[in-house]
Amino acid sequence: MAASPTSNRAPRPRHVRVLATLGPASSTPDQIRALYEAGADAFRVNMSHGDDQGKMALISAIRGLESEIGRPMTILADLQGPKLRVGRFAGDRVELAAAQRFRLDSSAEPGSVDRVQLPHPEILAVLKPGHRLLLDDGKIVLRVVEAGDQQVMTEVVVPGALSNNKGLNVPDVVVPLPALTSKDRRDLALALEAGVDWIALSFVQRADDVAEAKKLIGGKANLMAKIEKPAALEDLDAIIELADAIMVARGDLGVELPPEQVPGVQKHLVAAARRAGKPVVVATQMLESMIVSPSPTRAEVSDVANAIYDGVDAVMLSAESAAGKWPVEAVTMMDAIAREVENDWAYLQQIAFVETAPEPTTADALCQAAHSIQTTVGAKAVVCFTTSGSTARRIARERIPADILVMTAKLSTARRLGLTWGVHAVHTRDIGSFEEMVAKSKRMALRHRAAEPGDRLVVMAGVPFGVPGSTNVLHVVRVVGDELDRYSRAD
Repeated sequence: MAASPTSNRAPRPRHVRVLATLGPASSTPDQIRALYEAGADAFRVNMSHGDDQGKMALISAIRGLESEIGRPMTILADLQGPKLRVGRFAGDRVELAAAQRFRLDSSAEPGSVDRVQLPHPEILAVLKPGHRLLLDDGKIVLRVVEAGDQQVMTEVVVPGALSNNKGLNVPDVVVPLPALTSKDRRDLALALEAGVDWIALSFVQRADDVAEAKKLIGGKANLMAKIEKPAALEDLDAIIELADAIMVARGDLGVELPPEQVPGVQKHLVAAARRAGKPVVVATQMLESMIVSPSPTRAEVSDVANAIYDGVDAVMLSAESAAGKWPVEAVTMMDAIAREVENDWAYLQQIAFVETAPEPTTADALCQAAHSIQTTVGAKAVVCFTTSGSTARRIARERIPADILVMTAKLSTARRLGLTWGVHAVHTRDIGSFEEMVAKSKRMALRHRAAEPGDRLVVMAGVPFGVPGSTNVLHVVRVVGDELDRYSRAD
């Protein structure tokens, strides 16, 4: 990558990451750069919208920015998943009344006030009396009173206007549909060909959904499981074990669960991911009012702050940065909230409430020791040499109150670490000796402004160097003022 100004080399003055969705309001190279400079650490491309050419243009623009500023850029491609919808109506919309009967069936005939097509025979086959159907993001609620293979009769519990192709949620059953539709498979192939770093899998219900997607990805990207179905909560441990990260996708989750349960579920999901050492992202409606307003509500600011206090790795903007009137301001606000929370003396105490017990491995023992050493001697940064990124994620799991400067010879690893708490990844040549490790740690800490002369660094690596999974060295060094002059800059 091209050389970059010093200002682009320095770590962000916060540990939590900001994931910004791109869209009509942020689709040009200049707009994407403005989001980055406002504080966006990673970019989401929503595969549900737009054509292939538009998606490729967004990915190309991000890679162009990466080359221009000399920093690894993280791209997440978010697959649409199996979105359930009802059919069309003869008059485009109907008004459903409370307690009326309303049929959903397999007929393709235009609907009426009495019935509409449900073009998903798999759903009709599993519905039973008592099951709820939520239409148009939960604005209309139906309850099944009679069920058959080709149709179900329902009673309207919450009335309202229903129009063509509105979405359908079925919270009381495991939907017998694969998490990857034919569209998702095409979008996945496109995203992998374009070289994205993360794939977000929508509407995960079971660990098998994750396993299927990972098999198709074949190690070409990391996989993030979006938790937005109640069924996923029943298989959560297995899902987290298989996935590389999870997203608390509060949109559909808030439709299918009673809204008062969502905050508790969010905290449970964040804690479970942190214990497993997997990145966790909280998303949906974080600064929703900023789609049309230049400032958020106090409740939205508190919502973002509470997620950060829980220790999430990243917070995400959706329509705020993709289609809103104030995309740069939304990112700036997210950045400001994160900085303010992390400057609170209680922040580190708050995120320590989740116990992250080490596994009986050398790497985990050293990561735990690195936390203790850093806080005891006041080291300015932890420098980690890694090939796969595993050691970096384990250090981040400790929530060390210092920058985590990660050196890796694999550009793909540097890019994928962009959603990990506290990590500032640097793509650089590998090291071959202990002396080179020490010298490079000091030099790169100065160059990236993660330390100043006189500061201590905690350095972690594995011997033999360059071998994945061999972390076995923990060393404390002090930075000397002339490090940049004494050692070669050919990194």
